[in-house]
Amino acid sequence: MKATETSALQFMQKSSQFAIPIYQRTYSWTDVECRQLWDDILRSGGDDAIKAHFIGSVVYIEKGLYQVSSQTPLLVIDGQQRLTSLTLLLEALARHVGDSEPVDGFSAKKIRHYYLYNDVEEGERGYKLLLTQTDRESLKALLRQKALPDQYSLRIKDNFDLFSSLIEKLKDVAVLCHGLSKLILVDVALNREQDNPQLIFESMNSTGRELSQADLIRNYVLMGLEPGHQTALYEDHWRPMELNFGQEAYGIHFDRFMRDYLTVKTGEIPNVRAVYEAFKAYSRRPPVQEEGVDKLVADIRSFASYYCAMALGREVDRTLAEAFQDLRELKVDVAYPLLLELYDDYASHRLSQSDFVDIIRMVESYVFRRAVCAIPTNSLNKTFATFSRELDKNHYVESAMAAFMLLPSYRRFPSDEEFKRELMTRDLYNNPRRSYWLRRLENFGRKERVPVDEYTIEHIMPQNDNLSDAWRSELGPEWERVHQQKLHTLGNLTLTGYNSEYSDRQFTEKRDMKGGFKESPLRLNQGLGSIERWNEDAIDERAHDLASIAVKVWSSPDLDREVVSRYRPPSKRTTPSYSILDHVHLAEGKSSRALFEALRREVLGLDPCVTEEFLKLYVAYKAETNFVDVVPQAARLLLSLNIPFPELYDPKGMSRDVTSIGRLGNGDCEVGLSNLDDLPYVMGLIRQAFERQMGNDILEEELAGPRPF
Repeated sequence: MKATETSALQFMQKSSQFAIPIYQRTYSWTDVECRQLWDDILRSGGDDAIKAHFIGSVVYIEKGLYQVSSQTPLLVIDGQQRLTSLTLLLEALARHVGDSEPVDGFSAKKIRHYYLYNDVEEGERGYKLLLTQTDRESLKALLRQKALPDQYSLRIKDNFDLFSSLIEKLKDVAVLCHGLSKLILVDVALNREQDNPQLIFESMNSTGRELSQADLIRNYVLMGLEPGHQTALYEDHWRPMELNFGQEAYGIHFDRFMRDYLTVKTGEIPNVRAVYEAFKAYSRRPPVQEEGVDKLVADIRSFASYYCAMALGREVDRTLAEAFQDLRELKVDVAYPLLLELYDDYASHRLSQSDFVDIIRMVESYVFRRAVCAIPTNSLNKTFATFSRELDKNHYVESAMAAFMLLPSYRRFPSDEEFKRELMTRDLYNNPRRSYWLRRLENFGRKERVPVDEYTIEHIMPQNDNLSDAWRSELGPEWERVHQQKLHTLGNLTLTGYNSEYSDRQFTEKRDMKGGFKESPLRLNQGLGSIERWNEDAIDERAHDLASIAVKVWSSPDLDREVVSRYRPPSKRTTPSYSILDHVHLAEGKSSRALFEALRREVLGLDPCVTEEFLKLYVAYKAETNFVDVVPQAARLLLSLNIPFPELYDPKGMSRDVTSIGRLGNGDCEVGLSNLDDLPYVMGLIRQAFERQMGNDILEEELAGPRPF
């Protein structure tokens, strides 16, 4: 490797051509990065005291180890974003100055001759910068002042338009020219025989836009291949996959897809920031490595098409498309690892379309019922990541129903009674998914779906806090309580196209007016035309009727006990039963007893899923498995936290690493608790172990997106 500091414009002028290899990501700078570059250029151009402004490095490969002095193209490993942005800015400047020359060397003719074209070359050799795929054709069209292709690069067009508009508003274009002449970069030439481009690529991301996990994965797969193999693999598999996602969606969704893909393949959920590392580890496993990169990339492409069908609305089968749309509205992203595996079986004709739809609807019902019943969602990602292990693919639907019915209490599929009870009383208006449940209720059983988005939500009993005397009389002597408790509940909500006409009118007026409830074609309004008075009893009765429909819309699995028992895992070996009485240090009156009682209240209060088990030598608190074990001692409680020591945030240093030390508990971290004053801090440590086990850390939540309710 050899690095030299040089002027950015001189570097562009001396090189015959920069070529972006196909494994590089597309041009991805946004308005933010371009404006930062613009501001830096103007700041340095307008201040004589600033002699230079450093913009980073350009790393490239040539056959030999030498700086830019020959006519061979430079294969750019790092620096594409800066070079492309400067090219767009220079083209916009050339168009603005035309035949004028505000600063020596900055006429349109000279800008294009020095920095944009190789005038003596033909075809693509005539351009200083060659990008990849869509970006390439769009940039070539701009540089030749031609119309953009139909499928143009959004980033190329948007950033060129941005620079053009900024230049038009500039009072003194000479400042821009001076600033451009002060740009400095580091020219880094690599020797393919001596340097490892992949390792360098991974480490060089200090300037410009941060590399995504998808960028790193694509480069890892393609960079080390011979050019012909590289091109074939990209054009046959990777490029079609990028097109299927689309320019914007590829940047937003591909990292998430790869995480779900690896979850399917490995049975483990990679950390959102470590998908690339997890992919490298997976690709090096003996079966995958032996089968070769072509089969791996072809498999990724297949699963990517499934993901696009589900998450991006690309499904062509109408029934499946409707089911996937409902999942998207409900934000059931955590179920995609399971659904990707099911889709693969569907695509391979191991799972019928009707059975696939049935299982999708079960997933939807499971998530929606739990949301309505306010059951914590922090275990859903692990539930769906491992769910397929419980399936018998010879009896797909039956085994899926059994698996849902056998989920433990904190992962349970809410019963019809629990779901109806909560649905009737919960505030369904102030949640982000109200259009979803209204649409599903209205369209259940319809062959022709009602476009619910064309209607507005109507509160039959008005929202107005200052109810009219007539409404107060209608609701009865406890009108304030009724209004407060029932306003946003199922029984009082409906859909209408006459919201402004209804206003705060009395119920009978809304019922009998033109377009009123009696004339409404909506199923949600059936029965309202025969009600004489709208009070608490009427609201409750309608809520009960709608909830009875809801248990059919979001149905629960129903199998005979004998069938379910066939899928029940074998009972574990019985162990002796212990209680608090078996722990001498927790006897009444002992100093550790009060401390233990205070601790157990806090730990059990973390989540309804937490259970307590007294063992011979310690007390275990479990969610998925033990997250903290308590060893009672004479004067303190010794806690074993099931979390890797490096991951525990412990600014007070109360814990110690016992990874290589014999201990009674199951964790790698040990903490002593001898004083009630330390309990809040210690609970913070315990909570970290609990949330890590439940997959409820900040990164998981950020990735999963908004919860259904």
